[in-house]
Amino acid sequence: MTFARPDHSSDLDTLPRMPAWVTSVRSETLEDVAFSSGAALNHLHLVLSRVDLPHALLRDRLALRAAEACVAFSDRPERAAELRDAVHLLRPGDLPGPAGEAYLAWRRGGERPMSIKVLGRALPTFEPGQIATWLDAGQGAPVARAAMVLEAVLTDATRADVAALILADAALAHALGWDHLVPLLAAGLKRADLRKRGEDLCLACHRALISSAVEAVRQASDLARRAAHLKAVAPKLRAKGAGNAVEMFLTRDAVAPSALPLPDRAARRLCDRLVALGAVRELTGRDGFRLYGV
Repeated sequence: MTFARPDHSSDLDTLPRMPAWVTSVRSETLEDVAFSSGAALNHLHLVLSRVDLPHALLRDRLALRAAEACVAFSDRPERAAELRDAVHLLRPGDLPGPAGEAYLAWRRGGERPMSIKVLGRALPTFEPGQIATWLDAGQGAPVARAAMVLEAVLTDATRADVAALILADAALAHALGWDHLVPLLAAGLKRADLRKRGEDLCLACHRALISSAVEAVRQASDLARRAAHLKAVAPKLRAKGAGNAVEMFLTRDAVAPSALPLPDRAARRLCDRLVALGAVRELTGRDGFRLYGV
């Protein structure tokens, strides 16, 4: 995303915090909930305007959260750890399975600037023309537009929860002037919400975006601090290819040592070194087939 840079953008302590009243006030009417979700989205927009945020990493982390929600909607048991394994430990020729496909769809939807081509790559079972038709169903204000797209997809393809939520987030992002899809709606909605229509669905989307925007702001603040620390320790790394490896950690939720641009042993040593420096974390708790992330 490209936004105007404020003068203090290099000072992480100035990242704006979500006002407490956004979540503390219990809103019941559509008008009140819409006001709160608008405030939450505006605040998130300010946070996303910061050039010192690891934007790709944030989107990837939110994609994992969205995929986890979608998998739960399908009554599947996989959660974040299994989704990471399904995607990041995938070998050439292997299939990721239904849960892994959901995660891959969310990652592909947000990793590049939005376009019908990018959304088609994320949702290969749907024709680009169909995707464009669904997106055109959204009209009006951003959240209302997203709700209308969500309803249009679920009306035509009742089991296409992942596609519906990805396209709804795409409609929201486009209406807000964001270059990239930011996964928000899925993690805030309940499975029963996906059966709602009209104003009831719009109300559910407003509520979902309040909680998801709050979480996205929290994640952004946390990742900004962690990314700054990783960049600070990067000069201490002597391994050839360490710079490219650091860039991978700054854009991906999880990285397997085998994916790094180093020989296997050097990659494992680099990961251990980064853990010792407090710059990345080992995410699995296993002795083998480990994954690392900021």
